[in-house]
Amino acid sequence: GLFLRCARNVAKEYPEITYGEHIVDNTCMQLVMNPYQYDMLVMENLYGDIISDLCAAFVGGLGLVPSANLGDRCAIFEAVHGSAPDIAGKNIANPTAVIRCALLMLRHIGEFDAALKIRNALEKVYRDRDKLTRDVGGKAGTSEFADSVIEAMETSAVVSHR
Repeated sequence: GLFLRCARNVAKEYPEITYGEHIVDNTCMQLVMNPYQYDMLVMENLYGDIISDLCAAFVGGLGLVPSANLGDRCAIFEAVHGSAPDIAGKNIANPTAVIRCALLMLRHIGEFDAALKIRNALEKVYRDRDKLTRDVGGKAGTSEFADSVIEAMETSAVVSHR
């Protein structure tokens, strides 16, 4: 179809990048058996949605994974899990995915130091383990987790990597 024709044409422009075509069920199996064989996967939305949910399990679940849709003139950043209306307003959601979306957006617009500060703060909260949400083994609510990330940002220094 159109997607494969476009992918093949773009691949020709980048011969230094290994290009391959795989059916989605085999790709899922390969990901489970050896996820490190892939650096990047490009696919249509339906398959991408299914496979991104599978891959989220490798890092702790949907509550941790950001998503970026990058175009030539605009970009959209969103949590892989969607809006989670079933837990809205209950102070139990893990905001990590949304925070990581902000991190991706900051990198995208060239605010590398701000992105690094957020990443370092998030890593500190996970290392300390006392303010984690229930889905990752803690007892904190959404607000308490977010407050701990903010506190970690306020008390940390960032060394520029430029």
